[in-house]
Amino acid sequence: MATPYATIGQPVGRAEGPEKVSGSAVYPADINLPGTLVGKCLRSPYPYARIISIDVSAARRVPGVHAVLTGSDIPDLLVGRMLRDMPILARDVVRFVGQKVAAVAADDADSAEEALSLIEVEYEELTPVLDPLQALQPNAPVLHPEFQRYSGRSNRPQEHPNLVDHNTWRKGDVEQGFAEADYVFEHTFRTQHQHQAYIEPHASVVYLDPEGRVQVWLNSKMPFQVRQQIAEGIDRPLEQVRINPTFIGGDFGGKGSYMDTHVAYWLSKATGHPIRMVMTYVEELMAANPRHPAVMTFKTGVKKDGTITARHAKLIYDSGGYAAFKPARGVNYGSHCAGPYKMGHMQVDAYMVYTNHVPCGSMRAPGDPQSVFASEAQIDLIARELGMDPYDFRLKNLVEDGDETPLGHHWINVMGKKTLNAAIEAAGYRQPKPRPPGKRVGRGVALYERHVGAGTSAAKVAVAPDGTVTLYTALRDTGSGFYTVLRQIVGQELGVPYNQVRLVTWTTDDIPFDTGAGGSRVTHVGGQATYGATMAVRQKLVELAAQHYGWAPEAVIFKEGQVLVPGQTPVSLSELMSRAGGAVEEQHTYEAERDEHITAFCAQVAEVEVDEETGEVKLTTFTTAHDVGTILNPISHQGQIEGAVMQGIGYTLMEELKYDEGRVSTLSFGDYKIPTMQDIPELRTVLVQSDSGGPTPYGGKSIGEQPIGAVAPAIVNAVLDAVGVSITDLPVTSEKVRQAMQARLMGA
Repeated sequence: MATPYATIGQPVGRAEGPEKVSGSAVYPADINLPGTLVGKCLRSPYPYARIISIDVSAARRVPGVHAVLTGSDIPDLLVGRMLRDMPILARDVVRFVGQKVAAVAADDADSAEEALSLIEVEYEELTPVLDPLQALQPNAPVLHPEFQRYSGRSNRPQEHPNLVDHNTWRKGDVEQGFAEADYVFEHTFRTQHQHQAYIEPHASVVYLDPEGRVQVWLNSKMPFQVRQQIAEGIDRPLEQVRINPTFIGGDFGGKGSYMDTHVAYWLSKATGHPIRMVMTYVEELMAANPRHPAVMTFKTGVKKDGTITARHAKLIYDSGGYAAFKPARGVNYGSHCAGPYKMGHMQVDAYMVYTNHVPCGSMRAPGDPQSVFASEAQIDLIARELGMDPYDFRLKNLVEDGDETPLGHHWINVMGKKTLNAAIEAAGYRQPKPRPPGKRVGRGVALYERHVGAGTSAAKVAVAPDGTVTLYTALRDTGSGFYTVLRQIVGQELGVPYNQVRLVTWTTDDIPFDTGAGGSRVTHVGGQATYGATMAVRQKLVELAAQHYGWAPEAVIFKEGQVLVPGQTPVSLSELMSRAGGAVEEQHTYEAERDEHITAFCAQVAEVEVDEETGEVKLTTFTTAHDVGTILNPISHQGQIEGAVMQGIGYTLMEELKYDEGRVSTLSFGDYKIPTMQDIPELRTVLVQSDSGGPTPYGGKSIGEQPIGAVAPAIVNAVLDAVGVSITDLPVTSEKVRQAMQARLMGA
C-alpha cells in the first residue's frame, strides 16, 4: 500500500529488537538487587476445602529459610483489579486448586521448595461446584457467603449467591421481535478455558527501600492500575508504591494484574530483603488467569426471506473461584454478540458466575471469541435451515451507512459488506471445491467488528543540545511492537531515523496516570500523545529556525536529520539546537472516550478437509480481510494479524485446560497443546482501505484484537459445510466430529 510518508507506513524492523536479541532488555526476573531472596508459594491441592490447621514449624527450621507466612501472619485484606474478593493467602477456605495457602522466602529455590514440602495443612474437603449452570441452581453451595461485603461490586442487585454480576444490553422488545418472525431458532454453545501461553511467566520483585517506599518490578502492562491494586492490598498510601519499568515477555491480555506481588511485599517486610517471585509454568496453567469458559444460548427470529427480526443471547461466563482478575466492575463481556446485523429487537444478558475452577481474567478481545463463535455459528445453522447460502444471509442483514446497530449506534463509513466481499473473493468461496479421496471439503465464513480503544496516555519528546531525540512514555512494551510505532511517529515529524530515537520509560512517580496497554488502545491513545508532544516540539524548532535563519515558518522541512527550506542551505538538527540555548521539549496528555461511531470490520473464510472415517479436521487455507486506515508499520500490522489468527486456530482446534475432578490436568505444553507452524494453513490477508481512516495518528485503525473473534466460527462453519454437522462446543476434535457424523447418520 503506497504511503506519502517517509517513515510512517514503511515496513521497518523493531527498534527495540537489538535490546531483546542481545539480552540487554530487562525483564522482572532479571532484577537482581543485593540480598534478593526467592519467594515461593504453597498451593491448595483441592478445588474446594475448609482449612482446619496449618503447621509451618518444620519449614521455618530449614537452613536458608528467612520467613514462612500464612494468612494469619498478614492483615486480613482482600485484593482484586476491580472486585476485591481474593485473600492474599487463604485463611479459612480454598476455592480452587492452586490457591496460595502459605509463602516462603529463602536463599535459593531449592531451600524454598524443601520448606514448602514440610508445611502440613489439614483440610476438610467440600463438594466443589464445577459447572456454571450447576452454580446457579437454587440448592448450589454458596461459594462466597461474604459477597455483599466485598469492595468493588457492581451496584446491581445480586440475583443468586454465586452470581458475580448480571448485565443486560437491549434494544426494542425481543418478545415482539420473535412474534414478528416466521421462524425462531435456539441453540446452545460451550467454550473452554484458554491460557494466554506467553513465553514469560508472571514475575515480580518487591523491595522496601531505606525510605520505606515499596519498589516494585513486575510484568504488568497497566502500571498505574496495578500500583493502586498493590497499595490497597497492603494498606499503604498510593504515593508510597512505585512501579518501575521492565519489558514484558508476552501478554495477550494476561499481564494486567499483580499475581504474586502482594505476597512478595509481605515476605520482603518480614525479612528486610528484596523478594523475587517467578511462577513456574505448572503454576501458570493451574493458577493464572485464563480466558473464561462460557455457556451461551442464542435465540434468533427470522422472516422466511432471511430478515432478522430479533436476537436474544444468554451468556454465562465461568469466573472461577474468584473475580479478582476482571478488568472491569461487574461483567462487560459479550455486548456486541448480536453481530453487525440489522434488527429491530435485541437483548444480551451476560452473567459472571463463581465456580471452583481457576479464576479467569482477560485474554485477547475478552468475551468476544466465546460469544462471536456462538453468534456466527448460529447464523450458518439458520441460513442452512432457510435454504440460503450463509454468505447471502449475512449480506442481506449486514448494517450499512445510516442503519442502526443492534446496540442502537450509527457507525460512519460502514465497511462490513466491502470487507466481507473482499474475503469471499480472495478465498475463492464460490469456486468449485477440491475432492481429495476419503475427505470432504468445506468452506465457512464469519464476521466480527470491534471498536477502536480509548483511554488516557502521556508522552514527552525532548531534543538535546547535540540533536539527540528522546521519547518518554509510561507504556510498557508487551511485545507487540508499539515502541517501534511510537518512534516512527517521532521520526516522521522531526525527520530523524526512527531507530535513532531514544526511548525512556517512566515510572509511576513521573506522571499522574496512564491507562496502559490493552483494549485496542495503544496506537490510538499512546500514538496521539506521542504525536501531540512531537508536533509541539516541531513547532518550537520551526520558530527557532525562522528566528535564526529568516526562513518562512510554513516552508520549514525536517528530513533525514536536517532542517531545510527549498533553495536554502540545509542545517543539521544539532546545528539548529546549538542556537536553542538548551534542550527543547514538550509533554502532551491525550484523553479519549470510546467513539461508538467508529468500528473496524473483519471477515474471515476457512477451508477445511474432514476425514470421512476419523472426523479429523485439517485447516487448509484461511483468509482474513480487514477494514483498515493508514497502516503505520506493515510488518508489525501483519504480525498482529497472523498472531491473532494463530491463537484463534489454537482456540478452535486444540487448546483446552482440561480438568480431572476440579484439578487442571494439562500442566505442561506437552499436555496443553498450542499451534506450531505445522498446524498453520496457508494464510491469506486482504487489507480493505477505509476512506475515513480512524482516530490514530495519520488515520489508522486498531488491529491487535480484531483478527481473533471470527476464527472459531469460520472453521466450525466450514466443518458444517463439509459434513453437515456443527460442533457447538470447542475445541473441535476429531472425536467430536466423528460422533456428530455418526449421530447424523443414525438420525437420517
